[in-house]
Amino acid sequence: MGKITGFLEIDRQDRKYQPASDRIRHFKEFVIPLGEKAVRDQASRCMDCGIPYCHNGCPVNNQIPDWNDLVYRDNWEEACRNLHSTNNFPEFTGRICPAPCEAACTLNLIEQPVTIKTIECAIVDRGWAEGWLPPQPAARRSGKRVAIVGSGPAGLACAQQLSRAGHEVHVFEKNAKAGGLLRYGIPDFKLEKHLIDRRLSQIEAEGASFHYGAHIGVTMKAKTLLDEFDAVVLAGGSEHPRDLPIEGRDLRGVHFAMDFLPQQNRRNSGEPLQNIEPILAGGKHVVVIGGGDTGSDCIGTSFRQGALSVTQLEIMPAPPEKENKLLTWPDWPLKMRTSSSQAEGAGRDFSVMTRRLIGEGGQVTAIECVRLDDKMQAIAGSEFNLKADLVLLAMGFVHPLHEGMLAELGVALDKRGNVAADTATYRTTLDKVFSAGDMRRGQSLVVWAIREGRQAAREVDLFLMGETTLPR
Repeated sequence: MGKITGFLEIDRQDRKYQPASDRIRHFKEFVIPLGEKAVRDQASRCMDCGIPYCHNGCPVNNQIPDWNDLVYRDNWEEACRNLHSTNNFPEFTGRICPAPCEAACTLNLIEQPVTIKTIECAIVDRGWAEGWLPPQPAARRSGKRVAIVGSGPAGLACAQQLSRAGHEVHVFEKNAKAGGLLRYGIPDFKLEKHLIDRRLSQIEAEGASFHYGAHIGVTMKAKTLLDEFDAVVLAGGSEHPRDLPIEGRDLRGVHFAMDFLPQQNRRNSGEPLQNIEPILAGGKHVVVIGGGDTGSDCIGTSFRQGALSVTQLEIMPAPPEKENKLLTWPDWPLKMRTSSSQAEGAGRDFSVMTRRLIGEGGQVTAIECVRLDDKMQAIAGSEFNLKADLVLLAMGFVHPLHEGMLAELGVALDKRGNVAADTATYRTTLDKVFSAGDMRRGQSLVVWAIREGRQAAREVDLFLMGETTLPR
């Protein structure tokens, strides 16, 4: 490493946010990047670890110490090349990944991990600015045709890898634009969509074709793909939301998070909502049920729409403020985390179960709740009501949609309802059909989807050609 004592001499410094009072007035990104010198200083803090646990902490196995050292030595272009050797889309993960690599950093033992995510984002942003990321079309075409269903991070990573390997790749997307969860689920204030469009232009220039409004199994027969392509990759995501089957569920003003979030993203981009009923939080008391990232995205979006108040309920108990590192490190720990959206003024309550939704004239007006003990049992006499004009259900997703494509193909499912395929081959029970991302593994992180898309591409290439040079 370039500066062996960097971690002793330089304190951790990370990116700052615009003040909450300013950032809730718009839907643009609000993270303030570090300057070049500050990024190089932070890269110099990377230790000469005997075992760099950040490698395994990162789902795509980024070579973090290597590109940290390159940044410290001011060799940004080589750092950019190294970074892209393991991650097709570091501008996405550098913004929205929860950074399990930093949890695994040796310096996290003293609460001072290297700012890996910030450095990653700085590298790729500079790569685009300097013109270091031109399209990489294949020198030779294989003559093989591959269909990819779904253009989320798994589908896009798979498409780019297979295009670069020389295959004719066709991506089928049911929506009007590509990106999947990146475009329609993650708010613009966390990931502006021009970043996706820029990467799509690169992928198209490398030879991939995108077909929009192509809802496989609904507007287009799934078996057509089996007839027309040499391999098919199912990368449609996990879209069946966990519901809340209680009294009052059918009241107006009670919606799934993924009915709410995509609408605002479409408004921001000027994409028509068609005949969908608008869901807006302006002037309302909003209750978000579910304590995860999707719930946080609902909070931030609600504040930007002008909500009077936002309360987030979590059925699980509050996690500890700090983890016991001797027990958890280098694994991802369970501990209290406050997202940027939660810090904008949301109320948070834990160990709370929603008993029923109360309404007047068919419109939700309140939620009846009860507190739970450490055995997840209701505490007698702890009932309380919350005022609610808008209730957003953000309790996660249970499996991909079975109706349509999966039912038509007759592909086998695992015990959780996901497409059955292992990580050795990513092959389903159907000949020449593969699956990757949330459709295979269940609801997960964008970085895991990128990993699976890359690995599935390697297995498809091996299946088609009998050999492969694509990285695993």
